[in-house]
Amino acid sequence: MGRRVIAVLLAAVIAIFGAGAVFIYARGADARAIAGADPRTVYVSEKPVSAGTSLADAVRDRALVKTQVAARALPVGALTEVTTANETLVAITDIGVGEYILAARFGTTPSGRKAIQVPPGQVAVSVRLEDPARVGSFVTPGSRIVIYDTFQVPAPTTGPTPTAGAQQNRPKATRVLLGDVLVIAMGDTSLTPVDNGSQQTSQQDQTRATFLVTLALSPVDANRLVHGIQTGELYAGLRGADTTIDPTLQITDYNVFEVGP
Repeated sequence: MGRRVIAVLLAAVIAIFGAGAVFIYARGADARAIAGADPRTVYVSEKPVSAGTSLADAVRDRALVKTQVAARALPVGALTEVTTANETLVAITDIGVGEYILAARFGTTPSGRKAIQVPPGQVAVSVRLEDPARVGSFVTPGSRIVIYDTFQVPAPTTGPTPTAGAQQNRPKATRVLLGDVLVIAMGDTSLTPVDNGSQQTSQQDQTRATFLVTLALSPVDANRLVHGIQTGELYAGLRGADTTIDPTLQITDYNVFEVGP
């Protein structure tokens, strides 16, 4: 019985020793393989890098990180080091995730016009507002605004059909269309040019300052804004930090002087 136990213990010791020897040999083989491949340092993108981002900032934010590849797999022109000589260069185009970074991706000036950054899951929609309706010149990218919509009150669905004159004279109402919206861009031209041939366009309308305000919206709110653009008159208000907006409040021609605070 004792011999059998001793034999089992010896077998276990031999097995452990053998496994350790294999592990040590494998590690040595990996090290020899890496050394034989003449590894080189190269930068790879782990996060998106926007055009105009400096090389130093991209590395500091760990958007670009070091990795090693075999010398024969090193991309031609790869960025292999960041020094005081190149750290102030900026990305000339947007860089995606998982790219080996070429030194040529960074220069002194971004190429072309940088696209606006739309938050993930949202839609950018531009709306033309007249100068007063966009709160003068105080709305800038990064502002949060509220959008009001003034529209004709729908005709009753019951009773006699209103005449054409009655349809045109329906009262107007104003209510909040979007209570808290992020401005991501501003522009001074309209997506829809003024129709100079229209007989109904006055000289004042043609010279009135209008601006494109581009907003980041959820898909549902984007639908709502597009409908408001097509059917109503929009006005913007600049939100205060602690402003409470009542989305159900509706002011009409009949209660404009009656609704209190």
